[in-house]
Amino acid sequence: MTGRRPAGRAGRASAALATLVAALAVLTGCVGIPDGGQVQQGDTVSDDVVSDFVFRPNGPVAGSSQERLLRDFLSAGTGSQDNYGVAREFLSTGFADEWEPRASVTIRPGVGSTSRVGETTLDYAFVGSATVDSAGHYTPATSSSTTTLAFSFVKEGDEWRISDAPDGIVLSPATFDSVFRAHAAYFYDPTFTYLVPDERWFLARSSTSTRLATALLDGPSDWLQGAVVSAFPEGTQLSLTAITVDDGTARVDLTADALEATPDARARMQAQLLASFSTLATVTAVELSVEGAPLSVPAMQQPVPVRDPAVDARPLVLADGVLGFATASATSQLPGLSTAVEALRPRSVELSSDQTTAAVGTASGTYAVTASGGARLVDGRAGLVAPSLDGGGFVWSLVADDPSSLTAYSTDGTTHPVATSLPTGPRVTTFRVSRDGTRALLLLDDQGASRLLVAAVVRDSDGVPIRLGPPLELSAPDGAPVDATWADQLTVAVLTTVGESSRVTTSEVGGDSSSAGRPPSEAVAVVGGNGLERLLVLSADGDVLEPRGSSWQATGLTADLLATQR
Repeated sequence: MTGRRPAGRAGRASAALATLVAALAVLTGCVGIPDGGQVQQGDTVSDDVVSDFVFRPNGPVAGSSQERLLRDFLSAGTGSQDNYGVAREFLSTGFADEWEPRASVTIRPGVGSTSRVGETTLDYAFVGSATVDSAGHYTPATSSSTTTLAFSFVKEGDEWRISDAPDGIVLSPATFDSVFRAHAAYFYDPTFTYLVPDERWFLARSSTSTRLATALLDGPSDWLQGAVVSAFPEGTQLSLTAITVDDGTARVDLTADALEATPDARARMQAQLLASFSTLATVTAVELSVEGAPLSVPAMQQPVPVRDPAVDARPLVLADGVLGFATASATSQLPGLSTAVEALRPRSVELSSDQTTAAVGTASGTYAVTASGGARLVDGRAGLVAPSLDGGGFVWSLVADDPSSLTAYSTDGTTHPVATSLPTGPRVTTFRVSRDGTRALLLLDDQGASRLLVAAVVRDSDGVPIRLGPPLELSAPDGAPVDATWADQLTVAVLTTVGESSRVTTSEVGGDSSSAGRPPSEAVAVVGGNGLERLLVLSADGDVLEPRGSSWQATGLTADLLATQR
């Protein structure tokens, strides 16, 4: 049965406060079927994010009707202690050991209802907002359809017990935020230049280090297949059932398959685990062993893989016909590049990380511009989306009304068609390749409503893009789509219009969405790169805005265009 987002990446340092607030919300704000009993202070878990509170639900009440028993059973799903021992007390003797509570979580933001089907059967119906499967994958609901769960009952002595129920548990958003935490298993791009996050959700008081390592060894999520790689030799698993953490060091014992790893691969394996454990406050180092014998790991070769690539903190703008990095006192042009871009009268600009190449959208088409070679028209088709640039130097371009038209161009103009399985009805508003080059962000206009997709970028052995994987649909923001951007490696920001008001929404890739406030005037573009706090919005009047607290404030800069940096 599945989920929602706790404190986001930027706010995980305040996880304890968020847990307290969520727990109080459960105690004071529940209506309909409740989600838990008493909330009590819990014990520290040695290898995990510490959860300040633990739900201790009550067991069955003598003489309960089937309806009361079902209500209390659902509430008991908040208590994971002893493998959901309290919840199993509501089940019949023959069924208690068969039920699998960890199979899934369903997030239910509203109030569910029960209806009688037969003398010993009840249906429980509700509208869910998301699900989390047994591997920790978070899937937001894309429609408001009703979920119906069937329950059967049997008399044991004088008391009703549940004799059949779906696997998994149902939680309210507040309770989910209290007992689950988001973590990322990290993989590599095929060049081992970047570490790429694959977000998962686990119980805050479970053995998170063990679950993260297991997720890592099992490989990336289905939607990422083909775009990322792992340093671990195929078949490698944990040789012990749990990882131990001693004085900040996680000791990871692997099966003999790990012995096939080269010295460089061993260093990457260790780095991959350490990055994945970065959200665990108790882990600061990783030691590897194989079947109990220490595994020698050399120092990581330079350059080390980048986990969260940053961009220049100065806004890159086109103002009064001049392209450059803007401050309150001056605009610094890009040598050899600004002049060539300015001459094109650009509608959009995306700059390479070394600041020597740009993908430029104009009224006449898409251009590849280099500091040394000038501007080349690579796509002259009509109705193009603003182009994107990747780290391999490929300029991505497509016709807004035809997602199958996606093409990657070398800077010399060589054409590389990219196969996709994108929906054909909606119109593409924004297309952006992530800074690690493994994923593409798409904002779609579906008859005035927004749809948000992320798809894996699959390349051949030479790094040439060949296809996009099946898209992962994220939580869609309200309103008509305007623009979208990568805020960081795990979060995207979306600009929409609701009525006459602009809104900014952030969505985690593999998590929930949340509001980032409303700019004070109509907004036309959003760019990111250094986290949620460094997002920038361009208003229709040319003001460059930045988030301050829960509002958007003018930076004092004005521009005709906000460029995207890689």
